[in-house]
Amino acid sequence: MVVTTESAETRTVLENISWQTFKAMLAEMGQSRVSRIAYSDGLLEIMTPLMPHENSNRIIEGFVLSLCEEFGFEVKSTGSTTLTRDDLEKGGEPDSSYYIQNEQAVRGRENINLDQDPPPDLVLEVEYSRSRLDKLSLYAKMRIPEFWRFNGATLRVYVLKGQKYEEVQISPTFEPVPVKEIPRFITESRTIGQLAAKKAFREWVISYITK
Repeated sequence: MVVTTESAETRTVLENISWQTFKAMLAEMGQSRVSRIAYSDGLLEIMTPLMPHENSNRIIEGFVLSLCEEFGFEVKSTGSTTLTRDDLEKGGEPDSSYYIQNEQAVRGRENINLDQDPPPDLVLEVEYSRSRLDKLSLYAKMRIPEFWRFNGATLRVYVLKGQKYEEVQISPTFEPVPVKEIPRFITESRTIGQLAAKKAFREWVISYITK
């Protein structure tokens, strides 16, 4: 077992865990928890978010929803919904996940089953500390089209190309808005407040889509 303690999150990694054990732990832990888990290739990671982690996640979620509003996209926010694929023996709980292009396919659904439902169109992972799991490989195997990764300072945007992710400068979902600049609005929120930063972000987005 490895425990990593950071100011924003803690991570516990268990090795040599079978898929069956992982599924049993999921059932035992239930949904009433703050921790998020991920599993791949025998590694089970349990991440417990602390305030800086959750604060960044919530602020970015507000920005994503603002982007969808300004672009006129309907969206289904599915939060840290557990995503599992029995055929791949892989599972994960991103910090946030969104159905945008495929929103209508899951509209009104209370549960998501990746055996029959499409995966989220966009997932976000906040990682102030490095994960032992290869999240790029994990979500690529699950065929999630777009993956955002925020480390507390930099937002990286990845798009699935074939079997792997490629880092891009502009999100294809929200082109031409340079969403990689989101961290500066997170920083600004610490001075002017979250709602004021969200308003400034929305005005900034509008300046790009009305050019």
